[in-house]
Amino acid sequence: MNQSFQNKNTQMRIRSIYSTLSEKERLMADFILEHPEKIIHGTINEIAEELNLADSTVFRFCKKLGYKGFQNLKISLATESVNEMKDVHEKVSKSDDEKTILEKVFHSNIKTLQDTLEVIDDEDFSRAVDLILHAGKIELFGFGGSNVIAMDGYHKFIRTGLTVSVQTDSHMQLISASQLKKGDVAILISHTGHSKDILEILETVKEQQVPTICITGFTQSPLSQGSDISLYTLSEETDFRSEALASRIAQLSILDALYVNVMASLDDKGQASLQHVRKAIQKKRL
Repeated sequence: MNQSFQNKNTQMRIRSIYSTLSEKERLMADFILEHPEKIIHGTINEIAEELNLADSTVFRFCKKLGYKGFQNLKISLATESVNEMKDVHEKVSKSDDEKTILEKVFHSNIKTLQDTLEVIDDEDFSRAVDLILHAGKIELFGFGGSNVIAMDGYHKFIRTGLTVSVQTDSHMQLISASQLKKGDVAILISHTGHSKDILEILETVKEQQVPTICITGFTQSPLSQGSDISLYTLSEETDFRSEALASRIAQLSILDALYVNVMASLDDKGQASLQHVRKAIQKKRL
């Protein structure tokens, strides 16, 4: 990534190189500045057709702005839109009563899920499902609050009948990562994607050529850049709740969607495994 683009939003990136752009590139630049919502909700083919440009021209311009591709541009624009546009439901005031705060928190969570659904790449999601289905072992990793999400993922996937594991201790996570093999899959969860612990896990599993799926909120983070598949969340920080905390509902939903897709693909085998789990749990009930 061009270092001069570090910490710059899309508009700033375009403005900083506008004078050097070709005629076709300026056409694309102007369109992004004037119609960001069309980029967020459109496909590369639709944008190229509307501007009478080749798909490759649109893709190269995304790269010129410092993004990996069109999908990353969409995610960045959507993130910037979230940060710039304060939702009325999100502004919790000290004078709000309990019912009002309840409604605002629910509306905020709904918006987080809607925004996240908007930026998830269908192809990447399908690839993630396929990796999990054919993995010799599924290992989930996360630290701090992200470990709670990883544990929830474990509780879901253990019902599939597939081999799945998670560790809570940081040293045990690293040891477990070192034992994964090429046919396994590692799911790494970190909102920022900058945590030293999660990056150590990433480095360790990559040494074993283990396929990696990350769930993160930042497209340009080391975790995202180093993972084979990145599934992104979008959330907004508020006076009473951090962005990382707000993103957890989206992280949980991504894992839930992966789990349901895997179970649907396993069909009878998955249902049989689920029945075994339900039968075992039934014994614990009075």
